[in-house]
Amino acid sequence: MKANLLGIKGTWREVADAARTTIGLEAGTGEPSSSWKRRMILAEHSPIRKLHINWKWTALLWWVQTHFTRHHVGVEWFVSTSRTDRTGIDRSAIGQDAPVSVEGEANLQAIIYISRKRLCNQASKETREAWKAFLETFKESEPELYGACVPDCVYRGWCYEYKSCGYRLTEKYRAQLSHYRQGINEPKED
Repeated sequence: MKANLLGIKGTWREVADAARTTIGLEAGTGEPSSSWKRRMILAEHSPIRKLHINWKWTALLWWVQTHFTRHHVGVEWFVSTSRTDRTGIDRSAIGQDAPVSVEGEANLQAIIYISRKRLCNQASKETREAWKAFLETFKESEPELYGACVPDCVYRGWCYEYKSCGYRLTEKYRAQLSHYRQGINEPKED
């Protein structure tokens, strides 16, 4: 399985201008600061939905793609067909481990939400690996978003699963939680 970034639609200037509109201000100029982007992302204010990331997985296991296509708010999915009349392969002979190509386009809030569910250790290993591969595609270009993509236990600060994996009891969890919360509720820099 391979993940490729296909593009990013929208700009941080557009996000900032939408945010300024919501508080009665005129459009601004320049690129918003990294700390402002991070605060907007962590607050999940509605203007972050103006940015969309488009990516494609190739050779993703069919059963893994079903985990992702269950997410439907703020995301669109395009999955290669298994129709016999299109592929020439008897659909009933294709197993759940058949590779498919999946293209996704999601706004930032949807990416945060999907991360909460698909980075959880209760998600299948293959699903976590596919999502992590996607996140790596924009790590350098959108580091603030990348840093906000955490499992639910980090996002909430506690685990609600009936059968916890125990991650919340580890030093790694405490370090990740501390890093995630860094700068939250501190005095505004901008």
